[in-house]
Amino acid sequence: METIDFIGRKLELDADGHLKNFNDWDKEVAQEFAKLEGINELTERHWIVIEYMRKEFKENGDAPSIRKLTKESGVDTKELYALFPKGPAKKAAKIAGLPKPKGCI
Repeated sequence: METIDFIGRKLELDADGHLKNFNDWDKEVAQEFAKLEGINELTERHWIVIEYMRKEFKENGDAPSIRKLTKESGVDTKELYALFPKGPAKKAAKIAGLPKPKGCI
């Protein structure tokens, strides 16, 4: 298991490099993960996806798939890929402090 130093905090990561503890997440942590993923600024549209993913995880115990994201978050597939290039469900989950969604490579 790996740890990372973000904003003066040591955070544990899982084997996929995602935050291990759901409760260690906050908006500052999200900003730092976004920068690591090449996203310099999280816009209102990013936050819609992130907050939707966290809500789904809290209610269902799993990060939503890209299919569910595009059907229920209010962000369509094209925009999702623009917001989170090269693997939007996985990147959005990482930034949201969630494990990699099932079905993601």
